[in-house]
Amino acid sequence: MFSFSVVRRSRTCFLGHTSLCSFQFCNYFSASSHELEADLSHPIYVVWGSNTGVGKTLVSAGLASSVLATPGSKFSYVKPVQTGFPRDSDARFVYRKVSEIFSHREPEFALAASNHALKASVPAAGEVAGASADGEEGDGVNGFRDLCCYEERRVLGSGSDVETSELVCKTIYSWKEAISPHLAAEREGAVVDDSLLRESLQRCLRVCSGLEALGRKERLWSVIETAGGVASPGPMGSLQCDLYRPFRFPAILVGDGRLGGISGTISAYETLKLRGYDIVAIILEDQGLANDIPLLSYLRKRVQVLLLPHVPEDLSDNLLEWFEKSQKIFSSLLEIMLAAYLERIEQLHDMPKKAGNIFWWPFTQHKLVPEEIVTVIDSRCGENFAVHKNNQDTGVIAQQFDACASWWTQGPDATLQIELARDMGYATARFGHVMFPENVYEPALRCAELLLEGVGRGWASRTFFSDNGSTSIEIALKMAFRKFSSDHGIDGETMGGNSAERCPEYKVLALKGSYHGDTLGAMEAQAPSSYTGFGQQPWYSGRGFFLDPPTASISNGVWIVTIPEVLQLGPQKVEAATFSSCKELFYEERAYSDLAGCYSSYISEKLLQFSESVGGSAHIAALIIEPVIHGAGGMHLIDPLFQRILVSECRSQKIPVIFDEVFTGFWRLGAESAAELLGCTPDIACYAKLMTGGIVPLAATLASDAIFNAFKGDSKLLALLHGHSYSGHAMGCTAAVKAIDWFRNPLTNFNLTSEGRRLRLKELWDNRLVLEISSHSSVLRVVALGTLCAIELKAGDDAGYASLCASSLVQNLRKDGVYMRPLGNVIYLMCGPCTSPESCNHALRKVYRRIRNDFSQDSRKDAFGESDLGHAV
Repeated sequence: MFSFSVVRRSRTCFLGHTSLCSFQFCNYFSASSHELEADLSHPIYVVWGSNTGVGKTLVSAGLASSVLATPGSKFSYVKPVQTGFPRDSDARFVYRKVSEIFSHREPEFALAASNHALKASVPAAGEVAGASADGEEGDGVNGFRDLCCYEERRVLGSGSDVETSELVCKTIYSWKEAISPHLAAEREGAVVDDSLLRESLQRCLRVCSGLEALGRKERLWSVIETAGGVASPGPMGSLQCDLYRPFRFPAILVGDGRLGGISGTISAYETLKLRGYDIVAIILEDQGLANDIPLLSYLRKRVQVLLLPHVPEDLSDNLLEWFEKSQKIFSSLLEIMLAAYLERIEQLHDMPKKAGNIFWWPFTQHKLVPEEIVTVIDSRCGENFAVHKNNQDTGVIAQQFDACASWWTQGPDATLQIELARDMGYATARFGHVMFPENVYEPALRCAELLLEGVGRGWASRTFFSDNGSTSIEIALKMAFRKFSSDHGIDGETMGGNSAERCPEYKVLALKGSYHGDTLGAMEAQAPSSYTGFGQQPWYSGRGFFLDPPTASISNGVWIVTIPEVLQLGPQKVEAATFSSCKELFYEERAYSDLAGCYSSYISEKLLQFSESVGGSAHIAALIIEPVIHGAGGMHLIDPLFQRILVSECRSQKIPVIFDEVFTGFWRLGAESAAELLGCTPDIACYAKLMTGGIVPLAATLASDAIFNAFKGDSKLLALLHGHSYSGHAMGCTAAVKAIDWFRNPLTNFNLTSEGRRLRLKELWDNRLVLEISSHSSVLRVVALGTLCAIELKAGDDAGYASLCASSLVQNLRKDGVYMRPLGNVIYLMCGPCTSPESCNHALRKVYRRIRNDFSQDSRKDAFGESDLGHAV
């Protein structure tokens, strides 16, 4: 199939030969994998079809002939997946048809055309002339043969020796049967993994980009043509619109001009848009039904629609006349594509400067953020950002692992991200926004049920919706204060009004280093910190009684509980406790240890001191804690034993207990709720962030029956007079239902494992590597739990939230493909509940290598050996 005769004409000749291997390309094709990235040095487009048989390959050939009409131009055509091979070969059609068009037009310059076929299933390889399916070396690897078929021809121009245009066509994977790729792959025993297919495509594009050195970059174009329709399955069964999504190349959609084609074209368009693709144009064949008119009406000029002439049934002239008639249409399409490409490049380059001039970023000192370190995020796919890396005039769109989980909200993998987009679109179309009080609708009801069945299981009976974590905290405080008043006979309705009796002052019991939000009331419930100083919050008074908690972390390969000086109440000093594993920290048997007695004495003594100091003029009316981990306070793991005893002591004194699980909830620490890890329950708990998969803001404050009953009465003034316009909004509740269900289902979250009667996340961070990092001379401590791995760097006097000691490390890691945002001298990696351990440890190894390179000259081998570390990175 890949041989042809030499043809001569008066002014143009075709020279051809066949070779079974193009060694230079095949060797490169077999090179080691790289991080996925999209080259922006020249236009790269994907040609999609609204269905099979709508003319994608004709469009590809037409674009190629238009580009190559300019001397010195380069056009790369890539077909990643081809079935019906070698009888059907779209790459060969483009290769031959463009050569014929070029010869027919008889330009003054020459065309060098080539066609490569790289890998084929064994049955398909057996059909290629010069190849055999016998068991030669290298045959049958995953069912494929390294075919590397290659043919080329040169079409000489009519004029003098000027710049030669170049056409390179490539087929990456091919199968013999002319059926859907997933069926062909199964039947022929030749299956290629999605990730390998993407890596192969990227390598192929890299080779094509190498053509840039042969000519001016604005003359180089690349087009990738998919197989079948937008939602046709790829070789592994994944829909092609999902398969190629990590690249997010801009799209040309070939519509359907036939009867029923309007519906199919709109469906294909919406499918691509749902996944975040940019569609710059729709082009379709004129079948006499004027399908373009309804399409233009539906699209409202968002996308241009172009109409090609009807393809004649008589193919005696090999479509040369049709291509001539279509030349202006393809030229117009090319102009649209070039304009969209240039606009995108300009926008990506202008965004950092514009952002610096008009944004006021949160938690950011703008004087420390020069334009060149602003990260331009083009999109995200699952756990990864796609960021613009500036490189000379254009740059690349490169993948970065979102190591801060976008402020601890992100949890979806690429599949869940699409599921959330689909469900939220449905909720928007069905409900828009509807008000919540005294109303019920399906998303809110189902979300409340899931919360009470999950994180509130066994203690909560009511769900109060709000819009973010900070407001959920303020709601919780209102609930707790009312319950305390009710339990202690304090009638707040008669105080502070006409009564001469002064209202008592309510304070909270909280832990130093905790953080409960940015709103004024929530800040009052936390100890003085960088966030509460006069320059930040002049109204801050700290309406709390704050205890100094013991913390646990890994240092030099050992888990250590560090006891603060204030806990040394007796004459005998309490030594720091050590543990061989994190699990030992949570053992219930620790309740009988000497350390438990020390904690109990300290807490009782402090509460007594408070009561004596205020003499009844103030009350501790609520306990609020971040269970297990203090997030914004520096990723400190609080000794679980201390928090258990604290909760127990407050219960005995009828002080309502609030768990702030805005950060720790929904598998963040390896369990659905951190309360499961502590082994005790609250009266009130707050949830947000991961609850919706981080797609849209929503918060919930869960409460027990006893809390709810404190607000019941005959007067509306006894009700909880608190609410937000977007309380229980349909889109947020819909997203939460999907995310909660997805995270807790072993069929969708493959990280789940059974631990007794409970589900837990399996270990996501390699323990050996974590211990190795904790032993590095520049590392003070490490905390690894659930989806979190935090590393505190030794900083001396430069420690704390304002520390800049990690700045260069963070910037280098972003170059390495790991996006971090540190808490002073604390850096951390965070993933979603569904993120694979392989992805986690791939990023962790990059962090370790950077720590070693940036903070020491230590060249000793780590626990994995130099070669293992280098390979992983």
